[in-house]
Amino acid sequence: MSSNLSNHQVRLAKRPEGLATRDNWQFTTEPVGEPAEGGVLVKTLSLSLDPAMRGWMNEGKSYIAPVEIGAVMRAGGVGRVVASRNPGFAVGDTVYGTLGVQEYLLVAQEQVKGLAKIDLRAGSITQWLNVLGMPGMTGYFGLMDVGQPKAGETVVVSGAAGAVGQTVGQLAKIKGCRAIGIAGGQAKCDWVVKELGFDACIDYKAGPSAVRDGLKTHCPKGIDIYFDNVGGEILDAALARLARGARIVICGAISQYNNTTPVQGPKNYLSLLVHRARMQGMVVFDYADRYPVAIAELSGYLKDGRMKSREDVVEGIDTFPEALTRLFTGENFGKLVLQVAKD
Repeated sequence: MSSNLSNHQVRLAKRPEGLATRDNWQFTTEPVGEPAEGGVLVKTLSLSLDPAMRGWMNEGKSYIAPVEIGAVMRAGGVGRVVASRNPGFAVGDTVYGTLGVQEYLLVAQEQVKGLAKIDLRAGSITQWLNVLGMPGMTGYFGLMDVGQPKAGETVVVSGAAGAVGQTVGQLAKIKGCRAIGIAGGQAKCDWVVKELGFDACIDYKAGPSAVRDGLKTHCPKGIDIYFDNVGGEILDAALARLARGARIVICGAISQYNNTTPVQGPKNYLSLLVHRARMQGMVVFDYADRYPVAIAELSGYLKDGRMKSREDVVEGIDTFPEALTRLFTGENFGKLVLQVAKD
Protein backbone atom coordinates (compact mmCIF):
# COMPACT_ATOMS: atom_id res chain seq x y z
CA MET A 1 0.00 0.00 0.00
CA SER A 2 2.58 2.56 1.13
CA SER A 3 5.30 1.44 -1.32
CA ASN A 4 3.78 3.67 -4.02
CA LEU A 5 3.77 6.74 -1.78
CA SER A 6 6.45 9.44 -1.58
CA ASN A 7 7.37 11.24 1.62
CA HIS A 8 8.31 14.91 1.23
CA GLN A 9 10.49 16.09 4.12
CA VAL A 10 12.14 19.27 5.39
CA ARG A 11 15.62 18.72 6.87
CA LEU A 12 17.98 21.08 8.69
CA ALA A 13 20.76 21.83 6.18
CA LYS A 14 22.80 24.25 8.32
CA ARG A 15 22.44 25.98 11.66
CA PRO A 16 21.02 29.52 11.35
CA GLU A 17 22.73 32.69 12.53
CA GLY A 18 19.93 35.05 13.44
CA LEU A 19 16.61 34.43 11.68
CA ALA A 20 16.38 31.12 9.78
CA THR A 21 15.91 31.47 6.01
CA ARG A 22 15.10 29.01 3.20
CA ASP A 23 18.89 28.41 2.84
CA ASN A 24 18.88 26.66 6.23
CA TRP A 25 16.61 23.89 4.92
CA GLN A 26 16.90 20.99 2.54
CA PHE A 27 13.82 19.50 0.85
CA THR A 28 14.03 15.75 0.30
CA THR A 29 11.79 13.00 -1.06
CA GLU A 30 11.97 9.32 -0.22
CA PRO A 31 9.64 6.32 -0.62
CA VAL A 32 7.29 5.47 2.24
CA GLY A 33 8.04 2.11 3.85
CA GLU A 34 5.68 -0.43 5.40
CA PRO A 35 5.44 -0.69 9.20
CA ALA A 36 7.34 -3.55 10.82
CA GLU A 37 5.79 -5.86 13.44
CA GLY A 38 4.39 -3.68 16.25
CA GLY A 39 4.82 -0.47 14.23
CA VAL A 40 2.47 2.01 12.55
CA LEU A 41 2.53 4.41 9.61
CA VAL A 42 1.15 7.88 10.27
CA LYS A 43 0.10 10.42 7.64
CA THR A 44 0.74 13.97 8.86
CA LEU A 45 -2.31 16.26 8.80
CA SER A 46 -1.17 19.41 10.62
CA LEU A 47 1.97 20.53 12.45
CA SER A 48 2.49 22.95 15.32
CA LEU A 49 4.93 25.79 14.57
CA ASP A 50 6.39 27.07 17.84
CA PRO A 51 9.04 29.62 18.90
CA ALA A 52 10.91 26.81 20.69
CA MET A 53 11.81 25.39 17.26
CA ARG A 54 14.37 28.17 16.84
CA GLY A 55 16.21 26.94 19.95
CA TRP A 56 16.15 23.33 18.73
CA MET A 57 18.18 24.41 15.68
CA ASN A 58 21.09 25.63 17.83
CA GLU A 59 23.98 23.42 18.81
CA GLY A 60 24.60 23.22 22.53
CA LYS A 61 23.12 21.97 25.78
CA SER A 62 19.43 22.62 26.39
CA TYR A 63 16.40 20.84 27.85
CA ILE A 64 16.19 18.76 24.65
CA ALA A 65 18.87 17.58 22.19
CA PRO A 66 19.40 19.86 19.17
CA VAL A 67 18.14 18.77 15.77
CA GLU A 68 21.10 17.22 13.97
CA ILE A 69 22.29 18.55 10.61
CA GLY A 70 20.58 16.49 7.90
CA ALA A 71 17.77 15.35 10.22
CA VAL A 72 14.07 15.96 9.58
CA MET A 73 13.08 19.10 11.50
CA ARG A 74 11.40 18.28 14.80
CA ALA A 75 7.74 19.32 15.11
CA GLY A 76 4.71 18.17 17.07
CA GLY A 77 1.66 17.36 15.02
CA VAL A 78 -1.61 15.56 14.48
CA GLY A 79 -1.80 12.70 12.01
CA ARG A 80 -3.88 9.74 10.92
CA VAL A 81 -2.84 6.09 11.18
CA VAL A 82 -2.87 4.73 7.60
CA ALA A 83 -1.24 1.33 8.26
CA SER A 84 -0.85 -0.58 11.52
CA ARG A 85 0.77 -3.74 12.79
CA ASN A 86 0.19 -2.74 16.41
CA PRO A 87 -2.92 -3.89 18.32
CA GLY A 88 -3.08 -0.56 20.15
CA PHE A 89 -3.66 1.44 16.95
CA ALA A 90 -6.22 0.94 14.20
CA VAL A 91 -6.20 2.39 10.70
CA GLY A 92 -8.14 5.67 10.94
CA ASP A 93 -7.05 6.55 14.48
CA THR A 94 -6.13 10.21 14.94
CA VAL A 95 -2.87 10.62 16.86
CA TYR A 96 -0.66 13.34 18.32
CA GLY A 97 3.12 13.04 18.51
CA THR A 98 6.48 14.38 17.35
CA LEU A 99 5.84 13.74 13.66
CA GLY A 100 8.50 16.04 12.20
CA VAL A 101 8.16 18.32 9.18
CA GLN A 102 7.27 15.56 6.72
CA GLU A 103 4.23 13.97 5.09
CA TYR A 104 4.56 10.49 6.66
CA LEU A 105 6.18 9.01 9.76
CA LEU A 106 7.05 5.33 10.07
CA VAL A 107 6.95 4.52 13.78
CA ALA A 108 8.80 1.46 15.09
CA GLN A 109 7.35 -0.64 17.92
CA GLU A 110 9.70 0.85 20.53
CA GLN A 111 8.69 4.40 19.52
CA VAL A 112 4.92 3.85 19.49
CA LYS A 113 4.72 5.04 23.10
CA GLY A 114 5.42 8.56 21.74
CA LEU A 115 2.04 8.55 19.95
CA ALA A 116 -1.15 9.49 21.79
CA LYS A 117 -4.61 8.78 20.40
CA ILE A 118 -6.76 11.90 20.44
CA ASP A 119 -10.52 12.38 20.39
CA LEU A 120 -11.71 14.93 17.82
CA ARG A 121 -14.96 15.25 19.79
CA ALA A 122 -12.95 17.12 22.46
CA GLY A 123 -11.63 19.65 19.96
CA SER A 124 -10.71 20.16 16.31
CA ILE A 125 -7.31 19.20 14.85
CA THR A 126 -6.07 22.78 15.16
CA GLN A 127 -7.36 23.01 18.76
CA TRP A 128 -5.37 19.84 19.55
CA LEU A 129 -2.28 21.81 18.45
CA ASN A 130 -3.35 24.87 20.46
CA VAL A 131 -5.38 24.80 23.69
CA LEU A 132 -5.36 20.98 23.93
CA GLY A 133 -1.78 20.63 22.67
CA MET A 134 1.67 21.71 23.80
CA PRO A 135 0.87 25.46 23.97
CA GLY A 136 -2.22 24.85 26.09
CA MET A 137 -0.33 22.46 28.37
CA THR A 138 2.43 25.09 28.71
CA GLY A 139 -0.05 27.78 29.64
CA TYR A 140 -1.97 25.53 32.03
CA PHE A 141 0.94 24.14 34.04
CA GLY A 142 2.95 27.36 33.85
CA LEU A 143 0.08 29.33 35.34
CA MET A 144 -1.39 26.74 37.71
CA ASP A 145 1.74 24.99 39.01
CA VAL A 146 4.41 27.68 38.79
CA GLY A 147 2.24 30.81 39.02
CA GLN A 148 -0.21 29.41 41.60
CA PRO A 149 -2.98 32.00 40.98
CA LYS A 150 -5.39 33.08 43.66
CA ALA A 151 -8.73 34.79 42.96
CA GLY A 152 -8.42 38.57 42.87
CA GLU A 153 -4.75 38.59 41.81
CA THR A 154 -3.45 40.46 38.77
CA VAL A 155 -1.91 38.27 36.06
CA VAL A 156 0.09 39.85 33.24
CA VAL A 157 1.03 37.78 30.18
CA SER A 158 3.25 38.82 27.27
CA GLY A 159 2.62 37.40 23.81
CA ALA A 160 -1.05 37.52 24.82
CA ALA A 161 -2.41 36.91 21.31
CA GLY A 162 -0.10 33.95 20.73
CA ALA A 163 -0.78 30.29 21.42
CA VAL A 164 0.40 30.14 25.05
CA GLY A 165 -0.69 33.66 25.96
CA GLN A 166 -4.31 33.24 24.91
CA THR A 167 -4.68 30.17 27.15
CA VAL A 168 -2.95 31.83 30.13
CA GLY A 169 -5.14 34.94 30.11
CA GLN A 170 -8.43 33.10 29.67
CA LEU A 171 -7.52 30.56 32.35
CA ALA A 172 -6.56 33.39 34.71
CA LYS A 173 -10.04 34.90 34.23
CA ILE A 174 -11.73 31.54 34.82
CA LYS A 175 -9.76 31.25 38.09
CA GLY A 176 -11.03 34.66 39.24
CA CYS A 177 -7.97 36.81 38.45
CA ARG A 178 -7.58 40.06 36.53
CA ALA A 179 -5.85 39.40 33.20
CA ILE A 180 -3.68 42.03 31.51
CA GLY A 181 -2.16 41.15 28.14
CA ILE A 182 0.78 42.56 26.23
CA ALA A 183 0.64 42.14 22.43
CA GLY A 184 1.87 43.80 19.25
CA GLY A 185 -0.60 45.97 17.34
CA GLN A 186 -4.06 47.35 17.98
CA ALA A 187 -5.87 44.51 16.18
CA LYS A 188 -4.34 41.87 18.45
CA CYS A 189 -4.99 43.95 21.56
CA ASP A 190 -8.64 44.51 20.58
CA TRP A 191 -9.13 40.77 19.99
CA VAL A 192 -7.55 39.86 23.34
CA VAL A 193 -9.93 42.19 25.20
CA LYS A 194 -13.14 41.92 23.15
CA GLU A 195 -13.00 38.23 22.19
CA LEU A 196 -10.98 36.58 24.94
CA GLY A 197 -12.24 38.76 27.78
CA PHE A 198 -8.93 40.07 29.16
CA ASP A 199 -9.37 43.16 31.36
CA ALA A 200 -6.88 45.16 29.28
CA CYS A 201 -4.15 44.70 26.68
CA ILE A 202 -1.06 46.85 26.22
CA ASP A 203 0.26 47.42 22.68
CA TYR A 204 4.05 47.25 22.98
CA LYS A 205 4.36 48.75 19.49
CA ALA A 206 2.62 51.98 20.59
CA GLY A 207 5.88 53.67 21.66
CA PRO A 208 9.05 53.19 23.73
CA SER A 209 7.29 53.76 27.06
CA ALA A 210 4.00 52.02 26.13
CA VAL A 211 4.59 48.91 28.27
CA ARG A 212 5.91 50.79 31.30
CA ASP A 213 3.02 53.30 31.19
CA GLY A 214 0.44 50.59 30.49
CA LEU A 215 1.54 48.47 33.45
CA LYS A 216 1.42 51.54 35.69
CA THR A 217 -2.15 52.24 34.56
CA HIS A 218 -3.55 48.70 34.62
CA CYS A 219 -1.59 47.28 37.59
CA PRO A 220 -1.86 50.06 40.21
CA LYS A 221 -1.26 47.56 43.05
CA GLY A 222 1.49 45.74 41.16
CA ILE A 223 1.76 42.44 39.29
CA ASP A 224 1.08 39.24 41.24
CA ILE A 225 1.95 36.86 38.40
CA TYR A 226 3.94 37.75 35.30
CA PHE A 227 3.92 35.02 32.63
CA ASP A 228 6.86 35.77 30.35
CA ASN A 229 6.97 34.62 26.75
CA VAL A 230 9.23 37.35 25.35
CA GLY A 231 12.09 38.32 27.71
CA GLY A 232 14.15 41.44 27.01
CA GLU A 233 12.86 44.92 27.81
CA ILE A 234 9.29 43.78 28.48
CA LEU A 235 10.51 41.44 31.24
CA ASP A 236 12.41 44.39 32.76
CA ALA A 237 9.28 46.57 32.67
CA ALA A 238 7.29 43.85 34.46
CA LEU A 239 10.00 43.36 37.10
CA ALA A 240 9.72 47.07 37.90
CA ARG A 241 5.98 46.70 38.75
CA LEU A 242 5.93 43.63 41.02
CA ALA A 243 3.63 43.22 44.01
CA ARG A 244 4.95 41.64 47.20
CA GLY A 245 5.28 37.86 46.83
CA ALA A 246 4.99 38.00 43.03
CA ARG A 247 5.71 34.96 40.86
CA ILE A 248 7.38 35.29 37.46
CA VAL A 249 6.97 32.32 35.13
CA ILE A 250 9.81 32.12 32.59
CA CYS A 251 8.27 30.25 29.68
CA GLY A 252 10.11 31.75 26.73
CA ALA A 253 12.06 34.72 25.41
CA ILE A 254 11.12 35.13 21.77
CA SER A 255 12.70 38.61 21.64
CA GLN A 256 16.12 36.98 22.18
CA TYR A 257 15.96 33.80 20.07
CA ASN A 258 17.46 35.24 16.89
CA ASN A 259 20.09 37.37 18.62
CA THR A 260 23.58 37.26 17.17
CA THR A 261 24.79 39.08 20.30
CA PRO A 262 24.59 37.68 23.87
CA VAL A 263 21.11 37.25 25.35
CA GLN A 264 19.93 40.31 27.26
CA GLY A 265 19.37 39.34 30.90
CA PRO A 266 17.05 41.10 33.34
CA LYS A 267 18.42 44.43 34.58
CA ASN A 268 15.71 44.88 37.23
CA TYR A 269 16.26 41.55 38.96
CA LEU A 270 16.83 43.20 42.38
CA SER A 271 13.08 43.83 42.38
CA LEU A 272 12.80 40.11 43.23
CA LEU A 273 14.64 40.83 46.47
CA VAL A 274 12.68 43.95 47.38
CA HIS A 275 9.28 42.31 46.73
CA ARG A 276 10.18 38.80 48.04
CA ALA A 277 9.29 37.52 44.59
CA ARG A 278 10.44 34.42 42.74
CA MET A 279 11.29 33.81 39.10
CA GLN A 280 11.08 30.23 37.88
CA GLY A 281 11.61 28.57 34.51
CA MET A 282 9.23 25.92 33.22
CA VAL A 283 9.44 23.30 30.46
CA VAL A 284 6.16 21.70 29.47
CA PHE A 285 7.57 18.17 28.99
CA ASP A 286 8.08 17.90 32.77
CA TYR A 287 4.28 17.65 33.14
CA ALA A 288 3.65 14.99 30.47
CA ASP A 289 2.14 12.47 32.90
CA ARG A 290 -0.50 15.06 33.88
CA TYR A 291 -1.52 16.21 30.38
CA PRO A 292 -4.81 14.20 30.47
CA VAL A 293 -5.97 16.15 33.56
CA ALA A 294 -5.31 19.50 31.86
CA ILE A 295 -6.85 18.36 28.56
CA ALA A 296 -10.05 17.26 30.33
CA GLU A 297 -10.38 20.62 32.10
CA LEU A 298 -9.52 22.79 29.08
CA SER A 299 -11.74 20.85 26.65
CA GLY A 300 -14.61 21.45 29.08
CA TYR A 301 -13.97 25.21 28.87
CA LEU A 302 -13.89 25.05 25.06
CA LYS A 303 -17.20 23.17 25.03
CA ASP A 304 -19.03 25.50 27.41
CA GLY A 305 -17.68 28.62 25.67
CA ARG A 306 -15.60 29.89 28.58
CA MET A 307 -12.47 29.54 26.47
CA LYS A 308 -11.92 30.42 22.82
CA SER A 309 -9.04 29.53 20.55
CA ARG A 310 -7.71 31.12 17.41
CA GLU A 311 -5.43 29.38 14.94
CA ASP A 312 -3.51 30.89 12.04
CA VAL A 313 -3.29 28.12 9.43
CA VAL A 314 -0.71 28.09 6.61
CA GLU A 315 -1.07 25.40 3.94
CA GLY A 316 1.60 23.23 2.33
CA ILE A 317 4.85 21.69 3.54
CA ASP A 318 6.78 23.76 0.97
CA THR A 319 5.81 26.95 2.79
CA PHE A 320 7.46 25.83 6.07
CA PRO A 321 10.53 28.16 5.99
CA GLU A 322 8.47 31.32 5.48
CA ALA A 323 5.69 30.17 7.80
CA LEU A 324 8.14 29.62 10.68
CA THR A 325 9.60 33.11 10.18
CA ARG A 326 6.16 34.62 10.79
CA LEU A 327 6.48 33.70 14.49
CA PHE A 328 9.47 36.01 14.90
CA THR A 329 8.15 38.93 12.86
CA GLY A 330 4.82 38.91 14.73
CA GLU A 331 2.83 38.26 11.54
CA ASN A 332 0.93 35.30 12.94
CA PHE A 333 -2.38 36.03 14.66
CA GLY A 334 -3.15 33.18 17.05
CA LYS A 335 -1.59 29.71 17.14
CA LEU A 336 0.49 29.11 14.01
CA VAL A 337 -0.34 25.78 12.34
CA LEU A 338 1.10 24.26 9.15
CA GLN A 339 -1.53 22.16 7.35
CA VAL A 340 0.35 19.39 5.55
CA ALA A 341 -2.72 17.49 4.28
CA LYS A 342 -6.45 18.06 4.43
CA ASP A 343 -8.33 15.69 6.70
